[in-house]
Amino acid sequence: MQKNNFIIVTGLSGAGMSSALKALEDNGYEVLDNFPLSLIDNLLKEKTDKPIAIGIDSRTRNFIAEDLCAAIERYKATLIFMTCKRTVLQKRYTETRRKHPLAQDRPVGDGISKEFDLMEPLRQMADIIIDTTETNIHDLRRIIAENYAPEASQQLTVSLVSFGFKNGIPRGADIVMDVRFLKNPHWDKNLKPLTGQNENVGAYIAQDESFAPFMMNFQNMIEPLLARYTHEGKSYLTIAIGCTGGKHRSVFSVEQLAKWFEELKVKTHIKHRDMPVD
Repeated sequence: MQKNNFIIVTGLSGAGMSSALKALEDNGYEVLDNFPLSLIDNLLKEKTDKPIAIGIDSRTRNFIAEDLCAAIERYKATLIFMTCKRTVLQKRYTETRRKHPLAQDRPVGDGISKEFDLMEPLRQMADIIIDTTETNIHDLRRIIAENYAPEASQQLTVSLVSFGFKNGIPRGADIVMDVRFLKNPHWDKNLKPLTGQNENVGAYIAQDESFAPFMMNFQNMIEPLLARYTHEGKSYLTIAIGCTGGKHRSVFSVEQLAKWFEELKVKTHIKHRDMPVD
């Protein structure tokens, strides 16, 4: 089988392996979770029109990380490794009140630490490592579709995200642009309570002599890249535009970019991460 036609998903318990498998299933894969290594030969001998994805982790019967490493090499499988920060994993187990598979009679933190060590050889040989510490289910589905959809559309989908640097850069952004050089409506008492979607705020930002040249140069930089990304098989591109708080300048810039992408007939999704919602 071709490499991406046989995917093995593994990783840390609670890091989102089941969600990753569901995303693969939605993208046309035949999915089997908690699948014993000893049955892979028989599975691959059966004829199927679908690519296959199986989940194997520390819950699986007779699980040995080194044996799984050897199987990945033998079957030339693609390996997706799901990971997450320890503190977040512990919080997830506390909230769900589920027992960790390696800590049935011990504190959950002990099981998490043991699993980190146990799974390290697999993390080292992974084709892709997906960290779900700050990744929601929609982001995870996008990552899976972007990398492993077997018949992904050739049309590129652009996600435009406005954000405030004070809250951190969005995870997973492909291109990040800083617009804090523009005049800030925050210092105008009449505009401060409004957002970049407001007509008066937009006019204020557009009047900045730096805005039009910036937007033109940014568009000139981005446009030739779109065809190249599509040629390389990329289905999703995330462009993040940031200002201080993510309320005015970044929001207006994203809205203007969205109109330009619409003129180019590029499918676009807008997200104002830090803009207040009434």
